[in-house]
Amino acid sequence: MRIHSTSFEHRGRLPATFAAGQPTADGFGFAPNRNPHLAWDDVPAGTRSFALLCIDPDVPTVPEMVGKPGVRIPIEQPRCDFTHWAMVDIPADVREIAEGSCSDGVVPHGKRDPSGPAGARQGLNDYTGWFAGDPSMAGDWRGYDGPFPPPNDLRLHRYFFRLFALDVDTLAVPERFTAADVFRAMHGHVLAEAAIYGTYSLNPDVEG
Repeated sequence: MRIHSTSFEHRGRLPATFAAGQPTADGFGFAPNRNPHLAWDDVPAGTRSFALLCIDPDVPTVPEMVGKPGVRIPIEQPRCDFTHWAMVDIPADVREIAEGSCSDGVVPHGKRDPSGPAGARQGLNDYTGWFAGDPSMAGDWRGYDGPFPPPNDLRLHRYFFRLFALDVDTLAVPERFTAADVFRAMHGHVLAEAAIYGTYSLNPDVEG
């Protein structure tokens, strides 16, 4: 199985169009936050549905350092995953997700019912936890919400779009499911996986 995108090159920089954060005249603010185009082929026989995850594995593990004036988050700091998208029950005949069809703009408190392929279900991304203490933004953040890495981070962040071909029509996940729920539910049901990743940074000193 193969996956590709016309929105960005594999291992190349994601345009700010597909990010949640971008530089502004007075610092940093929200970006267009459109989901990128994705398409796939060479689907294995017996595929009954797809699951899609977008995960950044380069997130700092010391949140107190994020955005702190005069502080630079070192490349070697231990990192953890941050989920930007979790979608399951994508019908087996779907081969493409159009740019901006599932997300177009940042929605305070998160999207209530994000668009997507008919029949698909979209779970919580990790902005749900990140904004939990902010009354102006807190809520269930569902569907795709793009990159907004710390501007003071010295590491280039990678955003992996992982597509799984499954041998079941629907996954047994809760209504407010997360990427962890998806991994648990699809164990033993994965026929194939394909992945592509793009990079992003808000630190002007970070190359790549």
